[in-house]
Amino acid sequence: MPHPWMPQALKADVGDHAPCDPEFPARAIAHITADREADAGTPLDLVPFGNLEGFFTGGGRGRSPHLLWDPFTGAFTQFFPATSRSKALSDKAGGTRTNRAGKVVIQIEALFFPHCRVNGKVFARLVDTPCRGWDDLHAWINSWDVPDVWPMGPPTSLTRRTCPADKWRSQGGWYAHAHVPENDHVDPGSWPAFVSPPPGPLSDEPRFEPFPGVPFFRAGRRSPVIAGMHGRLVDEDCDRYTSSTAIDVWGPGDVRSYTAWQQKLGLEGSAADGVPGRFSWDRLAVPNV
Repeated sequence: MPHPWMPQALKADVGDHAPCDPEFPARAIAHITADREADAGTPLDLVPFGNLEGFFTGGGRGRSPHLLWDPFTGAFTQFFPATSRSKALSDKAGGTRTNRAGKVVIQIEALFFPHCRVNGKVFARLVDTPCRGWDDLHAWINSWDVPDVWPMGPPTSLTRRTCPADKWRSQGGWYAHAHVPENDHVDPGSWPAFVSPPPGPLSDEPRFEPFPGVPFFRAGRRSPVIAGMHGRLVDEDCDRYTSSTAIDVWGPGDVRSYTAWQQKLGLEGSAADGVPGRFSWDRLAVPNV
């Protein structure tokens, strides 16, 4: 049995679950958040992941997808289990029940808008980003028997191309928001290529270190968890260390480097004090030690 909750995702269940329509084939719907309007001449900074997470668990919960995906860090937050419909599509009364039309209808919002700026670099298309976490995302959706096909062709531009009713009813696979009946959006514009599925079932074991709590991070604490954190901060270009020794001991270099990570996530003030909290820790994805 595949997992209703993606193992790599932070669970933020918004409730209000409802079944899908099993007479339709399994499908996935690709979106981008498109939360700012920029162009090549006037790029804009990417909106922090936490802002969108707060929107989908707050005032925007009536528009929540299953998953919010940050292709720059590989972070995920999941709002509905795969066995429930989500709410990211327009669904007209008496129509095809777009949010439910499938054995599963897994909807993914990638945190992205064209010409967003991250760490000084501008990205015109989603596929230009690092697409971190895509292999995990694809494997999880694949486990729900969503076929690796785009019945309307993969998205290559921000244009509208509505799927004919007979194809929508009969063909499973991946659809762009731009393809879904009863909708008028043109996203996502591009999407990463499919990757080979893993050789076996997804593991029930968490792949990342759970948050050990704020008191864990005290001066002089020695732990392989801190060494793993050190490595991830370096991977994320948040290396503010002045020494490569004693990487498993919490010290001033960890505080400086973790502050850089919190700031990279869009945190400010006391929320970027260099002491790990659950939000930033879950997104750093420190491997199990």
